[in-house]
Parts: sequence; C-alpha cells; structure tokens
Amino acid sequence: MKKRRIGKSGIVVSEIGLGTMTFGSSCEEAESFRIMDYALDHGIDFFDTAEIYPVPPREAYVHRTEEWIGKWLKGKSRDKIILASKVAGPGHGWFMPPVRSGKTSLDRYHIRTAIEGSLRRLGTDYIDLYQIHWPDPSHEYSDTLDALEELKKDGKIRIAGTSNDTAYGLTKSLWTAEKRGTLRFESIQNNYSILNRRYEDELAFVSKKEEVSLLAYSPLAGGVATGKYNTGRPENARFTKYLSDDGERQRKMAHRFLNDKTLETVRQLMPLADELGVSVGVLSLAWSRQNAFTASTLVGANSIQQLSEMIPAASLEIPFAILKKIDEITNSVLYPMG
Repeated sequence: MKKRRIGKSGIVVSEIGLGTMTFGSSCEEAESFRIMDYALDHGIDFFDTAEIYPVPPREAYVHRTEEWIGKWLKGKSRDKIILASKVAGPGHGWFMPPVRSGKTSLDRYHIRTAIEGSLRRLGTDYIDLYQIHWPDPSHEYSDTLDALEELKKDGKIRIAGTSNDTAYGLTKSLWTAEKRGTLRFESIQNNYSILNRRYEDELAFVSKKEEVSLLAYSPLAGGVATGKYNTGRPENARFTKYLSDDGERQRKMAHRFLNDKTLETVRQLMPLADELGVSVGVLSLAWSRQNAFTASTLVGANSIQQLSEMIPAASLEIPFAILKKIDEITNSVLYPMG
C-alpha cells in the first residue's frame, strides 16, 4: 500500500483510506470490527469518522460510529493508525444535525464541545486530522481557525482540514490562516469520483497551487460506480433504501447519484475495466487514487468481502491510453450527478 503526504504536514497516509459512516446503521458492530482489522492488516492506516456518524444522521444512533471505533482501538497501538474525525457545522436547511439540539456552529464553544465528546468516545488523547464537516461561509473564518489553533496547541489535534467546501471557501480560509498566523487546512474532503468530476473545475487548481490534499469520499458514487445498479436495484443497497425512505434528503441524494446519466457512464466504462481484467469498481477507485492532488481515496464497506474486492485498486496503475478513453466517456456524458 503506497502512502502520500497530507498537504504540507508531516502526516502520510495510505492511498486507500477507510470511511466508517455505515458503522452503526447498515453495518453491525462485530462486522465493523472485522472490517477495521482487515483494513489494517492490508496496509490501510487512515480511518475517517465524524461526530454525527453513522448515516443517515439520526438521534437514535448518533455517535455510535465513534463509540465502536473507540472500543476497537482498545489494545491497538494508537501510533499505527491515522485517525480523522469531524465537527458538525450548521445544516443550512439541508438537514438538522442530530447533535447539540441542531444548533451547531463552527465557533469556539461548539468546536471545543464536539472534540471533547469525540475524544471521549474514541478513547484517545488526540485526533490526527480534525475537520469541519461542512463550511459556514457567513461565519468568520478567523473564529474557526483560532479555535482549531488552540486545539493544536493543547495537543488534541495534529492538523486540521475542511470538507464539502468550495474554491472560495478553501482559498478564503488559507488567506485568513496566513494573515493571522494560525494553522491552515491541510486537506479538503469532498465528493469526487469518476461520476462526479466537478472538483476539477476549480478546486483541483487550488489544491495543486496551495498544496492542500483532496481526501476523496464516495469514490464509488455510493456504489453506483461498481455497476451493481445497472441490472436493477439490489435489495438492501443504500440507494434502494433511500428511494423508499420517508426522508426527503435521502430521496434527493439517491436521485442525484442514481440516474440515467450515471448508469450510462458506468455502462461505457465496463469494457475498459474488462480490458484491464478488473471490475469497474476497482477501475473507478484506481482512477481516483492516481490523481496527483488526491492524498487518500476513502472507501466504505459493510462486509469484509466488499472491502477485499476494493484492495486491488491500491496497486492498479491505469495506462495512459485507458485514462484518455475515460476522459472521452466522461466528457460525452457531462456532469451525470448534476
């Protein structure tokens, strides 16, 4: 398993990272422990979680993912694992964060409250990478960065990052950090996949010029890029559930990921995967991993079998000729996720 540096920091992580957002909802505790053991045994040392996990975020089981990771960490060598978590920002009307009565903010009080809870649940003294879960562009960046700087001085975090951010937000935060002499965001965790290349429009330029690493989440587009939806809607699959869910947010998300354009893109990618002798899912993960601005590609799994099927992507180097064909396909079906 190859490794890459996060931003300009001293932290290097496995090119494939483990996302844990299903631990506690669609993945049971015992299986989540086996998945984490399997990941570590196969060279994955970067684990990503959040205070509001698992998803979909609900009061009934909020914090469960961090609690389970904390139980699993007992007896493990903490230094072997690069652990990332997140503080919930305001939902901006998209949904009500199921923490602190939904009155979440990225000020000192909420950041302090959030990390104390995460440290307690995770059973650790520090978090390697602490991220804001989604930005609040109307809030003073200095307030957020000052609070994160305090956490670093206190030894509670090593570095900080942002997620679900924009080119403006990332650039503004970097400018504010430089102006005030505080820590900066070394990473940005955004949705990026072969079905969603919007990151390349503007953010990739900022990433490369400012040396801020992308942590690509949903690189399989919620499973759509594996091709499993091309023959129907698998029982118990995430978007099969979301389409029958009462929650408007879940249904909208399902329609964004699962539509005629995404399915057509995957259909055209399948022959390229066959040419390389791999699944279209492995092709999609390797494609994300090979981008220069990506430090780690985060994969999620509900079983060891799912994770084992993804591991070959860590060593697959896609030839230039195939990369060019991928570009031709994604240019012909522009922005399949909108």
